[in-house]
Amino acid sequence: MIVTLEEAKAYLRIDHTEEDALIESLINAAESYLLNATSKTFDSTNHLARLFCLTLITDWYESRGLTVGRVGREIRPVIDSMLAQLNYCYPEVVE
Repeated sequence: MIVTLEEAKAYLRIDHTEEDALIESLINAAESYLLNATSKTFDSTNHLARLFCLTLITDWYESRGLTVGRVGREIRPVIDSMLAQLNYCYPEVVE
């Protein structure tokens, strides 16, 4: 696991529990997105992987109902840059 529910909620500035299931789903989707895009497994020790997931989670949470699962146009360059770095600059974490 790269990001916990508590970390995602803190990043999103959410203090209620009504949307915990949604946020957990977004966490799982972001981590799957990273794995699919890089074919590498990362954990919570990789700060860029954590930021990548939190960025996707925030984008999807804020645009839910519109483009969940797709990266927003505004953050696409940031996501692409992070993916390039994660893909080429960081070794895979082997569990």
